Amino acid sequence: MGRIRRVMSKRVVIGVLVVGLVAVGAGVFWFQPWKLWVDETVREAVPAVAESAAAGAAARTLASGELISHEHATSGKVRILRLADGSRVLRLENLDTSNGPDLRVLVADAPVKKGTAGWRVFDDGAHVSLGKLKGNKGDQNYVLPAGLDLDRYTSVSIWCDRFDVSFGAAVLSRA
Repeated sequence: MGRIRRVMSKRVVIGVLVVGLVAVGAGVFWFQPWKLWVDETVREAVPAVAESAAAGAAARTLASGELISHEHATSGKVRILRLADGSRVLRLENLDTSNGPDLRVLVADAPVKKGTAGWRVFDDGAHVSLGKLKGNKGDQNYVLPAGLDLDRYTSVSIWCDRFDVSFGAAVLSRA
């Protein structure tokens, strides 16, 4: 009887260890904690269109705002630019935030609220994802869809899609 207990207890211990290792592996994959120590810096220039360079026309600022911190310390400036060809670009300048597992750039109709009240509001109403955040530091450009109504979409969020939380956001003020 004692031998059976020893064999069974070894199997139970091994089973618990295997389940524990699988759980830790899944948690590491899900949270991707190494990204907290890895910065990705992007240095994109203000987009230029061939005809604007030839005509000497500069991009015109339609709206802008300053990023505030939410879940993570975040700073930088957001500008919406109209290029000479009529296309529009959302530009992040001097962005500085934490890296994360699934960060996106969202334009939304949500109000920007300070503190924890603003962490989870940007996917509640109308919002458009401009794609994955290219880097957590630097200057970067995102093409806006042609029909995007800037009167309706009045805020920008650096949004963690994995955990449904805003790292930082800005109110867009018309120029």
